[in-house]
Amino acid sequence: MMKFLDHLEEWLVATLIGAATVIIFASVVHRYASGWPIPYLQDWLLSLNMSWTQELCIYMFIWMAKFGAAYGVRTGIHVGVDVFINALKDKTRAKFVVIGLLGGALFTGIIGTLGFHFVWEVGLRYAVATTFGFDWPDLTGGPVSPDLEWPVWIFYSAIPLGSYLMCFRFLQVTASFIRTGELPHHDAGHVDGMDDVVPLDPECGIHPAGVVHPPQEGKS
Repeated sequence: MMKFLDHLEEWLVATLIGAATVIIFASVVHRYASGWPIPYLQDWLLSLNMSWTQELCIYMFIWMAKFGAAYGVRTGIHVGVDVFINALKDKTRAKFVVIGLLGGALFTGIIGTLGFHFVWEVGLRYAVATTFGFDWPDLTGGPVSPDLEWPVWIFYSAIPLGSYLMCFRFLQVTASFIRTGELPHHDAGHVDGMDDVVPLDPECGIHPAGVVHPPQEGKS
């Protein structure tokens, strides 16, 4: 289950980055190509409405930032000032680290709860009521986005979802730190798949996989 959540988190961020890049590229090409005086092509490009791309990309980057922040907690890539904390004795340092992690969990939990309340009032309540046939008083559909004309609660859902996930990651890191005494650390120079690679020795002809090749000609 945890591996699925980890991969879902990574794929969501990667997909949003890739999709936003493609949409922005298409919007820029459309903007400049529409000015080319090419018969039929210019008319067809001008008939396309691409005004929604900027709004969609803004919301996509918001989702990417919220879930990317949770990914950052899990992998330890967030920047922090820990010179004073690391100078303390191990037991004292551990207490401050746990307090800091729990403080992060409390903060993101509060943000997630407030965000859910906002999303509920801004349109999620109406969506749930219409989906399941509930008859609630003072039920309104809520505002929609200017260009896409989608309910804004869909976009704002990134706040409670991303914040709750970040809160869970803080608790996960806290439990791991209490159990092992280690915090997640990101190595910028690390390349996945390169840990077990042994360089080829041309003198003896030993392959990284352990296959012994015949010595090169002229070498003993």
